[in-house]
Amino acid sequence: MDFTILILQGIIIAATPLLFAAIGELVVERAGVLNLGIEGMMIIGAIAGFSITFETGSHTLGILAAAFGGAVMATIFGVLTQVLMSNQVATGLALTIFGLGIAALWGQAYSGESTSSLASLDIAGLSAIPVLGPLLFSHDVLVYLSIALTIGVYWFLNKTRAGLILRSVGENHDAAHAIGYNVLGVRMAALMFGGACAGLGGAYLSMVQTPLWADEMTAGRGWIALAIVVFATWKPGRAIFGAYLFGGVTVLQLHAQGFGIKIDAQYLSMLPYIVTVIVLVLISRDKTKLMFNAPGCLGKPFYASS
Repeated sequence: MDFTILILQGIIIAATPLLFAAIGELVVERAGVLNLGIEGMMIIGAIAGFSITFETGSHTLGILAAAFGGAVMATIFGVLTQVLMSNQVATGLALTIFGLGIAALWGQAYSGESTSSLASLDIAGLSAIPVLGPLLFSHDVLVYLSIALTIGVYWFLNKTRAGLILRSVGENHDAAHAIGYNVLGVRMAALMFGGACAGLGGAYLSMVQTPLWADEMTAGRGWIALAIVVFATWKPGRAIFGAYLFGGVTVLQLHAQGFGIKIDAQYLSMLPYIVTVIVLVLISRDKTKLMFNAPGCLGKPFYASS
């Protein structure tokens, strides 16, 4: 039983950075913008959070720095694609390369260094409950924040006027502009939110999951987050399921050899990415479902008319 609990806790830890990045990108795409730079924003969040925590000893400052770093990267992307009208796909790929390079340069002074992990919130009376206590009430604040953000995004998109405006911008930006909505403002706000979430996902990697710094520690998780958004058909509730599913696959490959499965470690490390490709192929077969769920103006440039 203890081993099962450890595995389930591992799934929660592995899923949290994916959920942060995916829920942020979901909001961005619902606003009609395709940002492929999640990996770059996550790695900047990781080094910003780690370095500030290492220098100040404050996890709170580290978390804020990570969110700010991701938001700055997203703002750069927004200026390039929404103001200067550069290609969104090419700019997103460039943002990832730029982020990885900046993080490698920034992280040289911290290579191999470590910090104390973010403390768990042991809730009195609840954390001691057998089985449910360790699974539900003994995690750090970022785990609960990721779930709260997902619930908040669902409420925002479906229950508020601002969420309706954001969805209308993503579905038909010309019509939204024609009735007076600020398309550029809505998309820039969505991008900054998405960047901050990606930064938090990166911070979780460097401050909780493995509280040390190593180059390219995001290891493709930004691309998995993109796949989760499509897997979730742009719905926040399904994004939680997708993040925990892919988190489970990640943990499975770590424990596979312990289960007696004799497969080379290199093949096991490929498992999360193979599953990502398979899921995307299966989803893309149902073109009708994708067409009806994807935002109508996703990835399309907006030219404001006078």
